[in-house]
Amino acid sequence: MSVKIEKQIAIAGSGPAGMIAALALTKEGYEVALIGPSPSENDQRTTALMMPAIEFLKRLGVWDVISSQTAPLATMRIVDATRRLVRSPTVTFHAGEIGEQAFGYNMPNTVLNKALAKAVDADPRIARILSPATGYRHMADHVEIQTGDGSEMVARLLVACDGRNSPAREAADIGARRWTYPQTAIVLSFAHTLDHENISTEFHTEDGPFTQVPLPGRRSSLVWVANPALAEELMSLDPTALAARVEERMHSMLGKVTVETKQQAWPLSGLVPTAFAANRTVLAGEAAHVFPPIGAQGLNLGVRDVETLLKALQADPSDMGAERVTRAYDRSRRPDVLARTGSVDALNRSLLTGFLPAQIARSVGLELLRSFAPLRGFFMREGLKPGSGFTWKFRANSAR
Repeated sequence: MSVKIEKQIAIAGSGPAGMIAALALTKEGYEVALIGPSPSENDQRTTALMMPAIEFLKRLGVWDVISSQTAPLATMRIVDATRRLVRSPTVTFHAGEIGEQAFGYNMPNTVLNKALAKAVDADPRIARILSPATGYRHMADHVEIQTGDGSEMVARLLVACDGRNSPAREAADIGARRWTYPQTAIVLSFAHTLDHENISTEFHTEDGPFTQVPLPGRRSSLVWVANPALAEELMSLDPTALAARVEERMHSMLGKVTVETKQQAWPLSGLVPTAFAANRTVLAGEAAHVFPPIGAQGLNLGVRDVETLLKALQADPSDMGAERVTRAYDRSRRPDVLARTGSVDALNRSLLTGFLPAQIARSVGLELLRSFAPLRGFFMREGLKPGSGFTWKFRANSAR
């Protein structure tokens, strides 16, 4: 039997971005429906959330549940491990330089998803539909959503959190520019005999970054970006052989390595939509931005999507999907997403190219960060939250 459900806001996609959006919106008093199956329990990736996103999880009541299963990122380091003519200096960023104990915290996706799902299930203001959306119809004053279980949802605003191939984005007639990289990310978690001391190290190689990120105890997660041939080879290795390759690539920096999880492969690609909101639909999470796993940006941008949505909704309190709301959201998200996507894309391509001027430019940029503390501090603050570097600079100048 078809069931018709009416809510102010419907969220298509029940991954972490969708669940965070649902919890944040109900906290502000909105009636919400969350549409989509439960997240996979077989995702071996981890997520590094910066402190602004951690503060947001605290406001949602989720952080205390997961904090003991996370590891702080007190220091972040970039090491040039290429064998090219021009090599960049090692650059180390200490959170203490900007008055923070940590830049953020790293956590398994399964831990984060489980805590978010539990909070969603406990919130009576969220109508949970465990089937995916199967169709959309955009009307003048609402959006109608059909779901796989035969239900029909009617909402003033649709939040598309349904991934890079978002059907909700397509239904709203929002185009997207896509591109691919000749790279695959191999992800896994491993134990090691030496302490990581809460240091995350990103080795830059000719294939892309090889990034170790702390987990609780003497454990770390790894994102090894490789060319397709190397990725295929790494996927074929047994745990012992793979551990030896990881330890070799890290120059035994953390001692003997033991692989703990089955390696998984994720081909890299990029995506930017032509608009971030239109036709009573706003895009969030990977429906709004996709780029390589460099600089811990992914879900951090998704959290900022949600924060921006809460502010945009104030543009028209009487109609959540009004054009004033979607315009405000699009205008606010565009600079942040385009800037982050462009910078990550440029850095990734600078690793892949043998073009000497590009190598020199990257080396000069990293040397400036290494040697000039004010620039390094500005860069770290901007990495945590857009605009915070400028705000700090203004306050510093005003105090003089």
